[in-house]
Amino acid sequence: MTSEEDLAWFQSTFRPIPKPELPDDAVEYSIYHISPSPAPTVIDEAAETRARLLEVQRTAADLTKDLLKDYIWQREAFRLEIKKEDGITCLQGRTNFGDSIEDEWVIVYILRELTKRHKDIWVKVMDGDGEFLLIEASGTIPAWIEPDVADNRVWIHQGDLRIIKPKRETQGQVTEKLSLPEARTILRDEPGRLLHSTIIQEEAFFRLRKYPQQISENLHSAIITIPRKAAFLLHQKPAYVSPAVEAFYVRDPIALRPLRSKDASNLVFKPDDLVDVSVRFTRVGFAQLKSQEFPVPNTWLGKLPSTDDRTAYDRAETGMKLACGLEMLLYDPQNQDKAAVREMKLLLEDVETGDEILPTDQDIQETWDKPDDDQKWLDINFEDLETELKGKGEGKKAAAGDFGDAGAQENLQRIVARFEEFLNDNSAGFDGADFVDDFNSDSDVDEDDDDDEEVDSDGEDKDASFNEDEFARMMEEMMGMPSSSDSIRKRVQELDSDGEDDTEEIKELSRRMEAELQGTGVLDLNGRQHKMSTGKAGTSKGKAAQTTNEDDEDDEDYEDDNININLAKNLLESLQSQAGASGPAGNMLAMMNMRMPKADRP
Repeated sequence: MTSEEDLAWFQSTFRPIPKPELPDDAVEYSIYHISPSPAPTVIDEAAETRARLLEVQRTAADLTKDLLKDYIWQREAFRLEIKKEDGITCLQGRTNFGDSIEDEWVIVYILRELTKRHKDIWVKVMDGDGEFLLIEASGTIPAWIEPDVADNRVWIHQGDLRIIKPKRETQGQVTEKLSLPEARTILRDEPGRLLHSTIIQEEAFFRLRKYPQQISENLHSAIITIPRKAAFLLHQKPAYVSPAVEAFYVRDPIALRPLRSKDASNLVFKPDDLVDVSVRFTRVGFAQLKSQEFPVPNTWLGKLPSTDDRTAYDRAETGMKLACGLEMLLYDPQNQDKAAVREMKLLLEDVETGDEILPTDQDIQETWDKPDDDQKWLDINFEDLETELKGKGEGKKAAAGDFGDAGAQENLQRIVARFEEFLNDNSAGFDGADFVDDFNSDSDVDEDDDDDEEVDSDGEDKDASFNEDEFARMMEEMMGMPSSSDSIRKRVQELDSDGEDDTEEIKELSRRMEAELQGTGVLDLNGRQHKMSTGKAGTSKGKAAQTTNEDDEDDEDYEDDNININLAKNLLESLQSQAGASGPAGNMLAMMNMRMPKADRP
């Protein structure tokens, strides 16, 4: 074998492991140093690259310290580490931003600022949707840019957006794909292949137009009533609020166990020493805390003030939810390896040993700041929404700014304008703007489309088959759990092994839910049972015998009734496991305009 044949055999046999796809709520970013004049030797170039990247890393630390001093991240913070990708040394990071899209744009802003301060670096940033900067500018990008060929083409350099054009301009679909080394070579040696469009750039960076002022507007401060220990922890490190809110938001029966007992003596954050303090949230986190209906747990019964004083009650209710979130965060076994949980437990141990002292009422009143932001941005009704979407705010209501804020209004109007453009685009298909049709005629369509739906040897439709591992992965991402199929199975086993007997509670909930469903006519059990007992049997009188087909139809009707009953049973069990939280069963019934009665406990 020749050396070329050996190389071909090696490449075909030992293929590189494909890079795992990004989760939907994560952003990945890389910074490369590309000098316009390469160093004389490989060693010198590697040393220069590392030295320059360390400078960029220090600048990034200074930027985050300056711009993000009091910032609260929804899930993970921006960070950069020196790594190697495809043999190329770079700075790289990945941040899980959860439900806070603004966290992603804070990161884009910091990366763009870094490229302005260091003229010889190039930045690549992607999220679960791929090249999301192109998606932002989808109405202005050239038709040849398709998702299949977009990888490694979109870069940020000296504050500008640069797109690597194909080697040859064609009238048909572009199929040329770029590897990272190829893209790096083009950036250094072929500047003529870089597309810089002001229109595309403005659209891609539209969300950054109000930065850095926007950074502070991503947060919300509110005065709430919480246990003194909770106030101590949040004063030590305000970022603890985000994991606590998430623990509350994705709670399940395991996490809720410490709150079910009527004895509050075992709680870490007992509801018997409450103080009023100002807590800084992300806007998303505050909305998650405020919006969820959460029955007062047994351990907090009688601890909230009367609803006559609405301000005091709202502060106490929000504080109760946050304190419960902190309790669940520290109790739940799946959180024990989190850095925030370990830190909080160490601080609480210091309090128990006397190394740390809880703040007094005088300390809180005299030395702690108490900002309390307006909550009007939470108040949105359908009439205001429709008015703002049309850009026709009028009268006192519009002048008062009752709907959201100026940024929300502008973004909504922009979304609607884009949607109208899409609807008016005759070339757009169900999957989006169909640029491929600009180059391919109908004659190119495969005539065997009818055979595309594969059916395996057992007659199962592969597209409609159930993939257990994929379902487990989706559940993990939705619940914010570690990315491992074993973790979700372990969680289910823990739920199944819950020693508490909920039989009577399920029976009571079943009776209440059945009454609700009977009113909607969904089950109509009496009518179906009457049909089973009299419908087909009655029509057979006078006949010598029923045919086999009629017997089969009777069996199918009976099976349908069993399916409906089992469906109701499964829905009830799912609702019970939600413990008052949002979940699949509750969301599905809500879509059917059916609001379930609240359980007596969380």
